[in-house]
Amino acid sequence: MSGSQSLSAQVAARFALRELRGGLKGFQIFLACLALGVAALTAVGTVRESILQGLSQNAALLLGGDAELALTYRFADEAERAWIAQNALQSSEITDFRSMAVALKPDGDERALTQIKSVDDAYPLVGEITLEPAMPLSQALGSPGAPGLVMERALIDRLGLEVGDPVRLGTKTFTLTAQIVTEPDNAVGGFALGPRTLVKTEHLDGAGLLQPGTLYETRYRLLTAPGSDLAALKARAETDLATSGLRWTDARAGAPGVTEFVDRLGAFLILVGLSGLAVGGVGVAAAVRAYLSRKTNVIATLKTLGASRQTVFLTYALQIAVLTALGIVLGLIIGAAIPNLLAPVITARLPVPADFGIYAGPLYEAAIYGTLAAALFTLWPLAKADEIPAAALMRDALNQTRNWPRLPYLVSAFVLLALLLGAAMLFSGNVTLTLWTALGILGVLAALSLAAAGIRALAKRLARLPLMRGRTSQRLALGAVSGPREETAAVILSLGLGLSVLSAIGQIDGNLRGAIARDLPEVAPSFFFVDIQNDQLPGFKDRLSTFEAISRIDSAPMLRGVITQINGKPAKETAGDHWVLEGDRGITYSAQKPDNTKVTAGEWWPEDYAGPMQISFAAEEAEEMGLNLNDSLTINVLGRDLTGTITSFREVDFSNAGIGFILSINPSALAGAPHTHISTVYAQAEAETAILRDVATAYPNITAVRVKDAIGRVSDLLRGLASATSYGAAATLLTGFLVLIGAAAAGEAARTYEAALLKTLGASRGTILKSFTERALLLGLSAGAIALVAGIAFSWAVTTFVMDTSFEVIWGNALAIILGGITATLLTSLAFAWRPLKARPAQILRARD
Repeated sequence: MSGSQSLSAQVAARFALRELRGGLKGFQIFLACLALGVAALTAVGTVRESILQGLSQNAALLLGGDAELALTYRFADEAERAWIAQNALQSSEITDFRSMAVALKPDGDERALTQIKSVDDAYPLVGEITLEPAMPLSQALGSPGAPGLVMERALIDRLGLEVGDPVRLGTKTFTLTAQIVTEPDNAVGGFALGPRTLVKTEHLDGAGLLQPGTLYETRYRLLTAPGSDLAALKARAETDLATSGLRWTDARAGAPGVTEFVDRLGAFLILVGLSGLAVGGVGVAAAVRAYLSRKTNVIATLKTLGASRQTVFLTYALQIAVLTALGIVLGLIIGAAIPNLLAPVITARLPVPADFGIYAGPLYEAAIYGTLAAALFTLWPLAKADEIPAAALMRDALNQTRNWPRLPYLVSAFVLLALLLGAAMLFSGNVTLTLWTALGILGVLAALSLAAAGIRALAKRLARLPLMRGRTSQRLALGAVSGPREETAAVILSLGLGLSVLSAIGQIDGNLRGAIARDLPEVAPSFFFVDIQNDQLPGFKDRLSTFEAISRIDSAPMLRGVITQINGKPAKETAGDHWVLEGDRGITYSAQKPDNTKVTAGEWWPEDYAGPMQISFAAEEAEEMGLNLNDSLTINVLGRDLTGTITSFREVDFSNAGIGFILSINPSALAGAPHTHISTVYAQAEAETAILRDVATAYPNITAVRVKDAIGRVSDLLRGLASATSYGAAATLLTGFLVLIGAAAAGEAARTYEAALLKTLGASRGTILKSFTERALLLGLSAGAIALVAGIAFSWAVTTFVMDTSFEVIWGNALAIILGGITATLLTSLAFAWRPLKARPAQILRARD
């Protein structure tokens, strides 16, 4: 730094400190907007980090051991059990599957779908299961001669059970002995279609539920020696048991599904928080501009006395830097304090442990966001202030500077924007989502800016129409909207962006609920029936054919397998983390191409084909995974590796909730493999109860999944996600409301002067108040309408291209957005209207001379 630059900086620092001694007048909204945005980001980050820390510290507890080996549709063989015994200090065997629980009652049986976990004597290896009434699990599960079971409260209530009541699983009767209060490993089971029932595995003998081909999963939990190298143990398992089709999980990521969900939800909420920060940035820019407008004479005087541009810029940049630091610190304190104060409430609502505390990561992330956003949004008004000439000792000089700052400021703004986007991509961990969100925010801001300019031009033209003659209040309102002050832009930008975020979330949420409630009932089956044995299928179909209410019955043979290799290489090395490779996938077979199957490439095998295994793969998923015709796939089915060639691609539509398989294989390749059948039944709603009762009575081993119940479980998840994002949108809207208050406060002096002139010209208080009210209504309606269009456009893109579902405008949410915009603008405008109305014209006009 040269000597002149150093002197300039010292002078600027001295001027800045002198002005800061005057207090924070004019910067309350600046601090509120910045602190609120930073607090929201800090709070979201703190909750996310607390959950991740809780998962990390309780990984073994959540998993139920140090490691887990999962097998599909079979128990471990002797070699696999020997490996487990050799490499674990202790182990536990668990099976997990769905079935029907039947409450046996004198006045009629009640049935409900349940997720059954059967355990051995060693369960749980880690942690404790809590029951009500309190008793050891071994006592609750009884003995082979008197088997017992325990259930979650939701299932007990649904079936109308009490402790001591009989419950049938399959063909065997158990006694309900207790309610499950806490289950130590309940976070690793993933999404379940029914509440939990827990029994002993040995007590399922004779129940007919774990037959060859039945859909169940077996998990082997392992406790290892302290300090064991779990990565090395995993590598050894994958080598020694390479053909077993096992899936490995260990305490390094005890609940990977939960962790991934938390990461994604946290990333999404961070980006919603960035939208709030953008709204706050508009408020920050407006507050700085209003402050510098009041300093026009001071800036002009400094330049008259010889102060350089650099000195003037640094004087006010240093003041804003100090206030930015103060706002960020306030935001960090508030954002870190709120989750910790509400920790008991949040923890009670979370399905996983959370270790609340003060974490450095969320603090520095929010601080970086806040610093970059404040610098970006204050640079423009500072640059415009730098343009004020020394001779500009007059009113509204800041409005007379050129619209675009000089090139160095534009380059600096671009660099700050790039840094902000880079930080968002780094911290959110999702480059695509970040870029689309950033482009969406920038697009909405650009659209709102253009709309504000258009509204001003339109208002100016409307005010001159002959129709407006004699309509004094309307002409005054239109004149104010079209005037040179930036109240119109401030209102449209701040309120419009906040309402746009809320509008988009409201439309997306409404369309998701609409797709579930509106679309699926027209095309979806009433039931999925699974675990239909080969010898049961003819009788099952014959039995259902007697119901006149049933319009259609579809069925298909079903196995499940894990894709382990693609073209001889590990599948994930070739296709990445595609969802098809996450766990086991459904497999079917068919000699003839089904009538409803459309082959998009390749050819179906001949009906009597008996050669090497051929595979027909779902076309859309194949394209996503980069698969081509003649690629080879290795699929592990019941512990055996089967390798075949992809000879065709076909359309598979999962949106209608019908039967759909990623993989279809020629029948001879699966000859002798034990399997069951799956069936979908389309029936009238009023007959569903009778159908369920009839099938469950005749075939106790068959599991019925009622589609409406499954949709209800999905809806619950969507409601939870919608609630979380709605909180973020509410914070954005609150910030926008603060910006409105700031804009109204900044314009109070101008409205006071305007009211004084109008009173001098003979206007009454009523006319002036009516003008203020109509101005607020016009701006609120404009902001709401623009936000609605932006929100609809964004939500249409998300539902159409991301969620791949139909879209329609939810007019209830849409009208609420417009009414919200009008109400917010009207309230803030009227709140700052009373002082201008009460002001004495002579005093005001004399002060402006």
